[in-house]
Amino acid sequence: MIDHLSITVSDLARAGRFYDAVMEALGHPRVTASEAKIGYGIRKRSEADRQAYISVVRSDRVVADRRHWAFVAPDRRAVARFHAAGLAAGGRDDGAPGPRPAYHANYYAAFLLDPDGNRIEAVCHGPPEA
Repeated sequence: MIDHLSITVSDLARAGRFYDAVMEALGHPRVTASEAKIGYGIRKRSEADRQAYISVVRSDRVVADRRHWAFVAPDRRAVARFHAAGLAAGGRDDGAPGPRPAYHANYYAAFLLDPDGNRIEAVCHGPPEA
């Protein structure tokens, strides 16, 4: 459903440390960088049309108003890695890794606030690993 999105931050270097950590935990290393933004994922091309791309962009005006972005985790262990990496890189806890049965029986997620207060989530929809 999502082709690409941008998350605004006030300090790109600080945000880069945070997003490098959480995106790496989900298997998405940084792929682009400039003075104004950093990126993760793959820009869509005709031969790769099921990819997504995330930009983290420096802005003079950041409004963290409880909107949030949820990223797919390949398994529950990745959700835990995401959460731990984000806390270690300056994020704040907004929901520890665990089941969220109100959504569905296998919904397993963790929530973080980035250094600017943007809310991000890692979610796995699969059953527990054996």
